[in-house]
Amino acid sequence: QVQLVESGGGLVQAGGSLRLSCAASGRTFSLYTMGWFRQAPGKEREFVAAISRSGGNTYYADSVKGRFTISRDNAKNTVYLQMTSLKPEDTAVYYCAADRAAYTGPYSYNYDYWGQGTQVTVSS
Repeated sequence: QVQLVESGGGLVQAGGSLRLSCAASGRTFSLYTMGWFRQAPGKEREFVAAISRSGGNTYYADSVKGRFTISRDNAKNTVYLQMTSLKPEDTAVYYCAADRAAYTGPYSYNYDYWGQGTQVTVSS
């Protein structure tokens, strides 16, 4: 069992930056592929980014490529999402997720554990 707790969300102006963190419980964090998803009001949850167990491989949605960076610190059981050049359309609840398997695609059904989410609001 893995428990995930996101933090770092908030209100930011367009063009600004935020860094989200996701702290995981347990001693097997390094065995999980980690991902970030988001869900805007009235929309389906969508993939944002993922990172392999070692951190050597990263994957991004086209909509955030070049603006967002996912990273992890296995010693701290934490995964991060650095978001820059934020746009109003980035407004959503952002969720951290853990997958016991290696990355096989940007699909939410791959992930076994989810955090409660953190709100990110980008004003124009």
